[in-house]
Amino acid sequence: MRKRLKASEKESGKLAGRIMMIVEAFTQVPVTVWSHKNERCNDKVWAEQLINELPTSGLLVVDLGFFSFPWFDQFTKEEKYFLTRMRGKTSYQIKQVLSAGKLYRDEIITLGQYRSNPCHSTVRLVSVLWGNTWYDYLTNVLDSEQLSAEEVCDLYRRRWQIEEAFLLTKRLLGLAYLWVGHTNGVQIQILTTLIFYTVLTQIVQDVAVALHQPQEKISVEMVFRSLYYVAKAFSRGENPDVISYLAERAQLFGLIKAERQRHREKEALHRQLWEPLPLS
Repeated sequence: MRKRLKASEKESGKLAGRIMMIVEAFTQVPVTVWSHKNERCNDKVWAEQLINELPTSGLLVVDLGFFSFPWFDQFTKEEKYFLTRMRGKTSYQIKQVLSAGKLYRDEIITLGQYRSNPCHSTVRLVSVLWGNTWYDYLTNVLDSEQLSAEEVCDLYRRRWQIEEAFLLTKRLLGLAYLWVGHTNGVQIQILTTLIFYTVLTQIVQDVAVALHQPQEKISVEMVFRSLYYVAKAFSRGENPDVISYLAERAQLFGLIKAERQRHREKEALHRQLWEPLPLS
């Protein structure tokens, strides 16, 4: 029986701690997870661990919670790369314009104009106008051949997929409810859920390959719910190959996401954004 934990009025709203997780950008597979008992700790308590976990030439996509000039310098010194948003009102100086269009700019800049708080590393600023809002992204990948301005924006948007991973584990896999109250039991539940989520993600990837579709087009929820029918097939003694069974019944199970109007509008805006300037 699932256990609902009730906090006393004195402890109402108190969190049990904080969790930090690294998720692979394209596969959405968890790489590692850390926890901290202090629920009020800053994200930067994991800053050193994040750099150590990243291999040489690896790229880490993070949000503004990690914005720090010394941290950026450490990435460059260790030949590792970061991608984050530009913090508002941060002073900088433009050194070189790599490329520009009607709706985007790609520039090499230096951060910090004060001796007391400099950033010693040269970085790159990619700015795009999406709708009516300018979005600014910062990276130490200076070579646009290695990482184009379009790829910078696409990669940062993939950072939202970690939120989708949390949503799936909580809503679809039931991690929103705790079955035990002891710390050890909670950790076991979290880890076993993440292990199952990793297996489920691998099945989604294999189904995408079998159907010649990008992974983003496959519904994780429908693949999960279709596993019931795979289990029933095994119980009947059919012993099917899981991936082939799902791929052959993809339409019946609704595994491929339907293309909606908002998707077409987003794609049209994306093409307009990266339309090259006409040659003079």
